[in-house]
Amino acid sequence: MSHDTLIDDDLYRQIILDHYSNPRCHCRLENPTLTAEGNNPTCGDEIELDLQVEGGIIKDVGFVGDGCSISVASSSMLAEMIKGKTVNEAVKLAKTFKARLLSHSATASEAEETFEDVDIGELEALDGVKDYPVRIKCALLGWETLLSALNQTPNSAKEG
Repeated sequence: MSHDTLIDDDLYRQIILDHYSNPRCHCRLENPTLTAEGNNPTCGDEIELDLQVEGGIIKDVGFVGDGCSISVASSSMLAEMIKGKTVNEAVKLAKTFKARLLSHSATASEAEETFEDVDIGELEALDGVKDYPVRIKCALLGWETLLSALNQTPNSAKEG
């Protein structure tokens, strides 16, 4: 393992620990336009995701629930990254992240849809999860819940 790899691994651990210890948008929204629940029975992770969507823009995000460090950190990154994005941008980001994590797993059929032009930012810190298939569901829980919530969106709200 090279020195650079060790530095990257340490940085990624710090990012994950920071999002786990200080999750962003860790709250319920007062008047969400969309709410979805997700759970990962394998690990016991649970999430309730609230979204405030106006004119096709995700104006606010909140999540609560119990989960492992990977699940909470990934949900925190999700909340921070999708706030202010369009519904379509959020869906594209979710699908890109999902494809990235599934690209090395046995269920890589969904990984065929990738988006080269999507900046995944701090989500890169979760790349190591690919080596632990049982943990992939932890990292994807918030994102699957987001996709479920956005599937409830009336077409008129998706414009923008």
